[in-house]
Amino acid sequence: MTATPVTERDTPLAARPVSVARGYRFELVKLVSQWRIRLVVLACWIAPALFVAAVSRQGSLPVDTLFGRWMHATGWAGPLVVLGFSGQWALPLLTSLVAGDVFAAEDRLGTWRHLLVAIRSPRRIFAAKALASLSVIVVLVAGLAGSSVVGGLAAVGNQPLVGLDGGLLSAGDAAGQVLLAWACVLAPTLALAGIGLLGSVTLGRSPMGLLLPALVALAMQLAQMLPLPVPVRLALPGYAFIGWKGLFTTPEQLGPLLIGIVVSLVWAVIATVLAYLLFVRRDFTNLADGASPRRALAAGALPLVGLLAVSVGVVAAAVPSTGSGIQQTKVEKSLAVAFAHLYRQQTDELHRPAVTEAQLKSSAACTKGGVPDHAEGAGNDWRCVVSWHLPDVEATGTAVYQLDITPDGRFVADGDGPKEVNGYFLVRTPIGDAPNPLWQFDGNVDLLGTTKGQSHAGNTPQA
Repeated sequence: MTATPVTERDTPLAARPVSVARGYRFELVKLVSQWRIRLVVLACWIAPALFVAAVSRQGSLPVDTLFGRWMHATGWAGPLVVLGFSGQWALPLLTSLVAGDVFAAEDRLGTWRHLLVAIRSPRRIFAAKALASLSVIVVLVAGLAGSSVVGGLAAVGNQPLVGLDGGLLSAGDAAGQVLLAWACVLAPTLALAGIGLLGSVTLGRSPMGLLLPALVALAMQLAQMLPLPVPVRLALPGYAFIGWKGLFTTPEQLGPLLIGIVVSLVWAVIATVLAYLLFVRRDFTNLADGASPRRALAAGALPLVGLLAVSVGVVAAAVPSTGSGIQQTKVEKSLAVAFAHLYRQQTDELHRPAVTEAQLKSSAACTKGGVPDHAEGAGNDWRCVVSWHLPDVEATGTAVYQLDITPDGRFVADGDGPKEVNGYFLVRTPIGDAPNPLWQFDGNVDLLGTTKGQSHAGNTPQA
């Protein structure tokens, strides 16, 4: 006698697996019924607005944070300050809380057999839990973004935003770029969520599964602070947490950001697939099967290490840069362009005759640690002299800047004189003292940009 396979269509109605949609609703209700999840959702939808509104009304601003120095000037700076903090701390912790615990909670409570009897399909259980955790994470990200925008606009208003090249973004353009920046960080957040699902499946009731996304994010932050080659930096799944800053230059520095997003999405898919394969093959009759350290290492950690190696190889073959990506000519060009844009703003403040970047013909000459030519790499020992020309004036204007450049290409230019140009944080205008835009400002070096061409702002003339 030959055995006839039994399909789901032949199964009695009472024994058929519950649909993914019903399982998803069930898991979503389980998540949002937890007091800690409700509290976190409430905090994400309220706290950023209160934080941005409070800081925007203070006398001192977080100038060491990207766009923090502009929180008095526009309501669109606050959401970017919150975004920088969220990418470093809030989103990894929130992802750990949701995705890192969605499977481990069943191990701690010993409820797997009840769930299997109710749904009758490990595959559908996994899909329902993964979709429910993803939904909650998206709600948390939307809350952080929306709340910070509301707080900034309510406290300061809908004014233009100064970009990382010194150019002025209109209020409408700033709104679009801010929302796009928040959308971009969804990719690395999904990568951490996939790692959280994998840790929750492989480590079971161990607290390490809950902490895994946060620990991975911390390791990536530390790696980004090291002088790594550009391919290694871009191959880390968390680069998009900082790569969004390329949206605020003209032209936009999209290369590193797009690579970071693609890498993050690949990590999200691979980690989730690994978690799925491990989960559907788990022996739920063996209570110790879900928390084997050997299994976690062989089926979880080693594939991700291999994925990192493959990512580095693919990115290295795709991008031309092999060093730090921070080179003397790039620094000079970025500084000269930003100075020209901000010089025009200072000119408007002082009610001087209007001038364009093409007329200024600004240029920069930089050294690093006394190295006059072919200097490169991050550090706070960059010294630059910016030169420019005014129409109908024979003398060449010069200004000195000290630059502190981080390994990811962001720099802070600190004016070092002359006093009437960039040596003091205020300028005296016909209507009173105003912040000096040339005194201290942020900029960004394109890690994948070319080093050809002259380092002057006349390349991007504006009327």
